[in-house]
Amino acid sequence: MGKIKKQEPPKKPDTKYPVPPFPKQSQNPPGTEADLKPLADHGETSYKGSGKLKGKKAIITGGDSGIGKAVAIAFAREGADVLISYLGDEETKDAEDSAKYVTEAGQKAVLVKGDIRKESHCKKIIEKAVKEFGQIDILVNNAAFQMARETLLEIPTEEWIRTFDTNIHPMFYLSKAAEPFMKKGSSIINTTSVNAYSPTPVLLPYAATKGAIQNFTANLSQILLTAGKGIRVNAVAPGPIWTPLIPSTMPDPENFGKDTPMGRPGQPVEVAPAYVFLASDEASYISGATIPVTGGRITI
Repeated sequence: MGKIKKQEPPKKPDTKYPVPPFPKQSQNPPGTEADLKPLADHGETSYKGSGKLKGKKAIITGGDSGIGKAVAIAFAREGADVLISYLGDEETKDAEDSAKYVTEAGQKAVLVKGDIRKESHCKKIIEKAVKEFGQIDILVNNAAFQMARETLLEIPTEEWIRTFDTNIHPMFYLSKAAEPFMKKGSSIINTTSVNAYSPTPVLLPYAATKGAIQNFTANLSQILLTAGKGIRVNAVAPGPIWTPLIPSTMPDPENFGKDTPMGRPGQPVEVAPAYVFLASDEASYISGATIPVTGGRITI
């Protein structure tokens, strides 16, 4: 008989992922994955699919890094082809890395670079998806912008406008353009935030957009269902998640997430399963809902 391989003991939930304080660091917005200390976990080595999204075609905005990257990896390993939308040249390396994991999972990856604040570019994303995939089954509105400011007077007007232009307006542009190509059973998933329930004082514009996304999700869900479209619309509300956005926009990233009941920030891989569930047929009776993934922060 051969030797029985010794199994590694499972990691304890409270020590499985990094706990602050982290090394001192800062990045220029929007930040890159390679400069995060510690590196974020997107499920590169851990996420295992089971065919929940087999044959489906997905669009993910902000799919180059952070939560979007983890969702792209999970969707691909569940059997979906993925279009990854990202902003600019500084994010190309991260976007190409996301695409690599999609193709390694045996799925088709499509990269589209450009500014989703422009409705014309949002239409281009939808047109590209239809051309490459022939259909759209899942739209994940995930891309976001934020900047921390200590006081109201410190918030530049152009920054307020940019936050709304990035975080809420593209959801309207993309959903409107995608709807004619989405069949019954399709799914729109919007990334809101724990800030929609418990706003962080230094993130006034960002938190305001996340509250708007919450309302947009609930309202659009009712509109599409009562119109007989059969398209489900839901949201995921992450808490503090360790992504390049944090050291590039937040003060004291070394202690980010320490104030949660779990005492640490979440990793992108911990958020991705919520998107998989909402996109899958297992969530066929769920619409207008929000799944909180907050490290214990309350959303009621």
